[in-house]
Amino acid sequence: MSLKLKPAGKLFIIVAVVAAGILGVRWYQARPKQVSESLQVGKVVLPDAPEASLSDNAVQLPLPESSPAANGGTQITWLRMAWNSQFSAMYANGGARTMQGSLFDKAHLDVTYTRQDDCNKQMADLVKFAQEYKNNTAATGVLITFMGDGMPAFMTSLAKELEPLGPEYQPIIIPVTHGKSYGEDQVMGPQQWKIDPKNAIGKCVAGVLRDGDINILLKWAGDNGLKVNPDETTYDATAINIIAANDFLDAPNKYIAGYTENRKVMVNGKTTGKDTTVGVDGVATWTPGDVNVAVKKGGLVTIASTRQYASQMPNQTIAIKKWAYDHRTDVENMIIALAQAGDQVRSFNEAKAFAAKVSAEVYNEQDGAYWLKYFNGVEEKDIQGLKVTLGGSAVFNLQDMANTYGLGNDKVDRYKAVYNTFGNLMVKMYPTLMPSFMPYEKAVDKTFLQTVLANHPELLQGKAIETKYASEITSEVSSKSYSIEFETGSANIRSSSYKLLDEIFESAVVAEGLKVGVYGHTDNSGSDAVNLPLSEKRANAVKEYLQNKGLTGNRIEAKGYGSAKPIASNNSESGRSQNRRVEIVLGQ
Repeated sequence: MSLKLKPAGKLFIIVAVVAAGILGVRWYQARPKQVSESLQVGKVVLPDAPEASLSDNAVQLPLPESSPAANGGTQITWLRMAWNSQFSAMYANGGARTMQGSLFDKAHLDVTYTRQDDCNKQMADLVKFAQEYKNNTAATGVLITFMGDGMPAFMTSLAKELEPLGPEYQPIIIPVTHGKSYGEDQVMGPQQWKIDPKNAIGKCVAGVLRDGDINILLKWAGDNGLKVNPDETTYDATAINIIAANDFLDAPNKYIAGYTENRKVMVNGKTTGKDTTVGVDGVATWTPGDVNVAVKKGGLVTIASTRQYASQMPNQTIAIKKWAYDHRTDVENMIIALAQAGDQVRSFNEAKAFAAKVSAEVYNEQDGAYWLKYFNGVEEKDIQGLKVTLGGSAVFNLQDMANTYGLGNDKVDRYKAVYNTFGNLMVKMYPTLMPSFMPYEKAVDKTFLQTVLANHPELLQGKAIETKYASEITSEVSSKSYSIEFETGSANIRSSSYKLLDEIFESAVVAEGLKVGVYGHTDNSGSDAVNLPLSEKRANAVKEYLQNKGLTGNRIEAKGYGSAKPIASNNSESGRSQNRRVEIVLGQ
């Protein structure tokens, strides 16, 4: 039986078939298909080098060979403390002595690295060289590398030793800085100190006096308004006391061994005729000293480190002025080689591992894996189960060197802030031993670096080390109140407070790893409707001042609290005066 359709039915069937065909084609075209994945072009995968400076179009240089160089170049003995911040120097030389194919070999240098942890012996060797060089300009040059915050005291003492030889034989800091401690140098103490810094009052910290890591203790204590007793023969229950150590390994050893000593009890700057026995409660040290504390005794955590006070310890190199001027090309070639080495170490794991191997050889301690592990910095559990942070360093490229000396884009002279901050600290702590210190402008000669920057802009391709700050401070490292003077009832800062604000700025530059909190407070005179906005405006006025000096806006958190957070009674003028304050918080 045949089905007879009317014209309308035939048309309906045709339309339905066409529509089904169109939908089928569309489904086929839209179905999931296997295609090539999207790629991020030009990215170098470096799982262990998150701060790689050459991320695009990076070219890895061949590693130095295993045979000594024979370039006949300028001979130099370079004294170095065992310190991870020198990885790029290890890479640049290729070994304890300049190796064939290394960057120093290409720079026509013949450098021998010698480990010397004793700063007094470093000084003696440089003085001996200056005396020899005065009679024989062909003598093998001597350079010494030292931590940046210790330089004011070191340079001042060294200059005095060299004075008899004449002004040409004075020491200068040549700008071949090639890395910095980035967490490795630290003050370790009980966890209670971290909860409340006031818990450190009346306790004792072992470290090298007037030098090195004790400076981190002094900075942290100063930022928290805590007193430090500079006299290593007395005990002050109202201050942090210092126990002298011979070097950065002796300090932790005193803690590990349970060292004690007798002290004369002091009250208000006078001895009382009583004695007491003190022990080591905390330690100022660096790797491997911090590792020794963790694995041999434990019980101490990081209270403050150079990851937070991130500008504090760039390594600095000292030369005799006449030698440096006689070898200007050599010094500039060192800067070029070290800048290239910094980019290589930060961008290629093979280069970093190679630098670690050379470190073990130069320091004659542990192996390459050890130095690599602690160059990167790690969190581990100590022998008592406490989580501790150990190690941490960074190496510089040319842009970082420029930033160190105020020759970068922001014009902030970070090393000048460090040098003056710790020079002034030493004068304040030890006025008899060190009534003044060599001025920064006399100590540092930037001309070598300025020439390299002018003649080799192509070496600035590497990305500078950059700190990323949280949007808000959630963990305070230090807090201190300042009496900044404003015009009555306004947010106009009186010029008499500029010096204080400059000190705050320099302090913030040293603590480059921390965000800066600027919090305005008033007394309870007047209403909240007036006090709250006034405190906000004053906090923002301080923020603006610090920004104009060079701090970036995203680093500063400004808030006003009005009269809500008094620190003294508002019932007296002295109390109200304390409550009218700007609080500077350094935190993360």
